[in-house]
Amino acid sequence: MDNWDEIRTAFQVARMGTVSGAAEVLGVHHATVIRHIDALEGRLGVRLFQRHARGYTATEAGQDLLRVAQTTDDQFAQLQGRLKGQGSGVTGELVVTSLGGMSHMLVPVLAKFQADHPGLIVRYLTSTRLFRLEYGEAHVAIRAGTAPDQPDNVVRKLFDQRFGLFAAKSYIEANGMPKDETDHKGHSYVGYDDADNRAPFGKWLRRIVPEEQIIFRASDMRAQSEAVLAGAGIGFLPLLQARQQGNLVPVGAVLDEWSAPIWVVTHMDLHRTAKVQAFLEVLRPAAKAWDV
Repeated sequence: MDNWDEIRTAFQVARMGTVSGAAEVLGVHHATVIRHIDALEGRLGVRLFQRHARGYTATEAGQDLLRVAQTTDDQFAQLQGRLKGQGSGVTGELVVTSLGGMSHMLVPVLAKFQADHPGLIVRYLTSTRLFRLEYGEAHVAIRAGTAPDQPDNVVRKLFDQRFGLFAAKSYIEANGMPKDETDHKGHSYVGYDDADNRAPFGKWLRRIVPEEQIIFRASDMRAQSEAVLAGAGIGFLPLLQARQQGNLVPVGAVLDEWSAPIWVVTHMDLHRTAKVQAFLEVLRPAAKAWDV
């Protein structure tokens, strides 16, 4: 590993997925990128990438290299900032991941954080899959449910996200108000399409409401929220989001069993980097307002 230029090139190819994309980021000719990859693979004696018509996909060995290169790149950036007397500077990329249903909370925080640090590029990735922090897929992960137990991660409780049952005023006008949260007779509901979804409120809905009455189903919490707002049926929304809407009516009581603990997760190798610490310093106070 005596040539950082080659490793950095491989890192950019893995991140961008194409030779041309990596060449543009690095400011070199695409032939230089190919030469670096070939030389590094020859020196290591392993294939780092699968070549195909759409570009380059990292092999398992390539993913290992990506993890090490991402960590090294971040640590070099932090060291450079300290050496220049700018240890508090936040530049490069900050990659944050969460479930899509949390975007209404996180996007304003991320937008302000980026505005406060003009040299920073924010990448916000929303998905149900767990991005692998150990492979450098994200710097900060916001996760719901059971406390994450992956090794080498730093895990802290962020807040408890509380949910309630709501219906649009138009739905209530057309169908009447249930007497409480368990009065489902004659009513329609919005829920998850996946019967195995682990969200506490989703499990409750499947247990209490007959399946044929869950007439609008979606895999994404944002889509479910939109369906409730559109009057498709009664469904769950985060209390914070529901209170920002003027067209919703609460249905019954809010049960503690519907709440989901939310965790902030970082990898131990990147936890102390300037940009991660700076983001956590603004995320934690913001989360106090979400714990309603």
